[in-house]
Amino acid sequence: MEKTESLKLIHMNEVEATTIDWLWYPYIPFGKITVIQGDPGDGKTTVVLAIAAAITTGATLPESKTAAEPMSVIFQTAEDGLGDTVKPRLVQSGADCERVIVIDESEKELSLSDVALERMAYICD
Repeated sequence: MEKTESLKLIHMNEVEATTIDWLWYPYIPFGKITVIQGDPGDGKTTVVLAIAAAITTGATLPESKTAAEPMSVIFQTAEDGLGDTVKPRLVQSGADCERVIVIDESEKELSLSDVALERMAYICD
């Protein structure tokens, strides 16, 4: 018989409610993964790279009143080439490319539950 792990159950009365800190309210929270999804050609990469450029330089995001200090961005893509699409769009948007990091998936594919994401967050901090 195959051994299975038991599930840990959490009663919500044991959970302390906390507030969310926002990088860009109400779109991008700090400390959470933000996924942008849509059909090819919708402009996902262009929009996300413009946001990344603003974050890396400390520019004010649309509809925001204040800007944060410049920060690093972990960018991951499944569709676009780094040299022919991502880098040119970052440069066009005025990004500080030193602050943009992409996880190399050429030898191992990344999953959202991968501990590499957590390690990258500490490296970028």
